[in-house]
Amino acid sequence: MTSEKIRVQDLNLYYGDNQALHDIQLSVKKGSITAFIGPSGCGKSTLLRTLNRMNDLIDNVRITGKVYVDEQNIYDNQVDVVQLRKHVGMVFQRPNPFPMSIYDNIAYGPRIHGIKKKRDLDEIVERSLQQAALWNEVKDRLKKSALGLSGGQQQRLCIARMLAVDPDVLLMDEPTSALDPISTLKVEELTQTLKSRYTIIIVTHNMQQAARISDYTVFFLNGHLVEASETNAIFTNPKDKRTEDYITGRFG
Repeated sequence: MTSEKIRVQDLNLYYGDNQALHDIQLSVKKGSITAFIGPSGCGKSTLLRTLNRMNDLIDNVRITGKVYVDEQNIYDNQVDVVQLRKHVGMVFQRPNPFPMSIYDNIAYGPRIHGIKKKRDLDEIVERSLQQAALWNEVKDRLKKSALGLSGGQQQRLCIARMLAVDPDVLLMDEPTSALDPISTLKVEELTQTLKSRYTIIIVTHNMQQAARISDYTVFFLNGHLVEASETNAIFTNPKDKRTEDYITGRFG
């Protein structure tokens, strides 16, 4: 039985006077892939960003409740947010490589965290690119600009950059929505190989993708968590009529 990695308890989030998340309760199992699904504006990306405190960067946001990662409430005042984001990494909807070499993109995080020796950085760069299934494609052009890579390669580079700082949890906010089908397949295959080492949460609009790659699926609607279960159960035997209506295409 896998143990709990993340626990969200009584979480509410407000943008000014507008409440975007309502009393969210959620448990995420270690070493699993959990998909967040639901129509646009339902709160799934907002919740994802609460898990590494990315919403702290937005003005006028107020959060109540608790989010535990490994039994530590990440909203405690003494939590170091830089360290939190090292352990809980994030990949965004559009690839966002830094305007520097492929090598320096990967080495950037480790350098910030105090790793300076070239031999150590070389090992981290190679390992991270291997894990992201990109090493064989870029090993002869590490000094070239990352901006010269294709969109799919850039997204895998961003995943490698996240892996370079040795996180425990990978947050992916629609990581394939800007990619072509072949690149999407590569990223999906990559998530399957990574879940043996990491806990992965992916926000997706693509229900076929959720069904293909996730172990658990969580359905959101209007800022409420409607249903959370094993993916197969959500797609074949949803307990809530609203979940059934969404996955059968009656709305959304």
